[in-house]
Amino acid sequence: MTDANATAGIAYLSVAELTARYRNKSLSPREVLAAVLERIDAFNGAVNAFRFVDRVGAMAAAETSEARWMKGEPLGALDGVPASVKDILLVKGWSTTYGSSVLAETAPSREDAPAVARLREAGAVLLGMTNTPEIGWKGVTDSTAHGITRNPWNLGRTPGGSSGGAAAACALGMGALHIGTDGGGSIRIPSAFTGLFGIKASFGRVPAYPASAFGTLAHIGPITRSVADAAQMLNALSRPDARDWYALPYDGRDYTEGLQDGIKGLKIAYSPTLGYAKVDAEIAALVRKAIEALAAQGAEVEEVDPGFDCPREIFHKLWFPPAAFRCRHLTDAQRRQLDPGLQEIIDQSQAWDLTDFMQATQDRAALGTHMRKFHETYDLLITPTLPVPAFKAGDEVADATQTRWTDWAAFTYPFNLTQQPAASIPCGFASDGLPAGLQIVGRMHDEATMLRAARAYEAVHPLAMPTEPLGG
Repeated sequence: MTDANATAGIAYLSVAELTARYRNKSLSPREVLAAVLERIDAFNGAVNAFRFVDRVGAMAAAETSEARWMKGEPLGALDGVPASVKDILLVKGWSTTYGSSVLAETAPSREDAPAVARLREAGAVLLGMTNTPEIGWKGVTDSTAHGITRNPWNLGRTPGGSSGGAAAACALGMGALHIGTDGGGSIRIPSAFTGLFGIKASFGRVPAYPASAFGTLAHIGPITRSVADAAQMLNALSRPDARDWYALPYDGRDYTEGLQDGIKGLKIAYSPTLGYAKVDAEIAALVRKAIEALAAQGAEVEEVDPGFDCPREIFHKLWFPPAAFRCRHLTDAQRRQLDPGLQEIIDQSQAWDLTDFMQATQDRAALGTHMRKFHETYDLLITPTLPVPAFKAGDEVADATQTRWTDWAAFTYPFNLTQQPAASIPCGFASDGLPAGLQIVGRMHDEATMLRAARAYEAVHPLAMPTEPLGG
């Protein structure tokens, strides 16, 4: 057993457990940080979750937090809780590389992104930046600048992406709270592949600045080991920031309230395929078993597809051109240094004109309207998060029949188009020992019901974590 495994009991504590022990002085933020850093030292080399760790800054933050707790004056529920930031967001004093050598910021940022600022204001201990593919463009995590991130459940497999570094860190106890971004599934995909809870709230719920290259498809949200931790994190992240003119009005909601209220009487639509996806048989069986567990708790479950065609082409026409725009200033020599897949989608976007873009925008609006009407009948829509188990690390696709990550992420990106809240919660393991995910989609602006359903499932099927990376 490694020394880091000996610290797992500390590193895997929930937010509530940490704050209770800080309050009774049986544990300190410095001791927790030391345990987390031990695990980073022991396991980051295997999974490549962090591309940068700020040990000096983290220790200073932990010491300051400890002083507040000793005086009985914590800033709140997240004070002294270790957290990471995806290498897409700005952190004051850190340089953001966006997973790229040619798009990296060379100077340290002068300001925090809103989500980072909210965690810092809440007293969270910022550990460092987690790995992502260039500009977070795909559903796996391999960076031309920082290498391949691997799945803690099987080092030969991908953790998914583009928030794969955050997920790998979270699963291995390298921090309790992890900021991810999700433009087509980038929080939910790695959460499903690594057995975590991840949520993208309604668009605008978590303020963003600077605006994502992917515009109104892009969300920011928590990746955690429990629903309650994500709810606490969302309490902080959803606080207002004037820099985001898309942001929803701040409603002051406490997302931990009502988590234990159960799901009796909720009307749930269960769609095994969304009407078009091909799903691995083991994953389909695990998701159906999870649906039965929800029905046993009193939910009214109806198997029904929401009734829209696969929106892959709509998504591509709204995803590929922004990637090209983000890279528009690069020289030909710099372009050749980009991820080959990113170069391909940039080239493909050149075939589309303004008419294509506007038609995709109108088609997206029709899909959003369709789902608003669908949720007049149903409180929630539940699907598999992904139709496949985690595949080989370093690959973009699950098999030779596919060309892009959107071929296998058929359940996630539709709900970036509609901007609804959506979450992934683990629902068991396939025969190869890899986790499967259950996607819970809520009506627009109703994160609370979605979180309540996730907690109801978690209460009878608690999340499991690996204590160390497993071989592959």
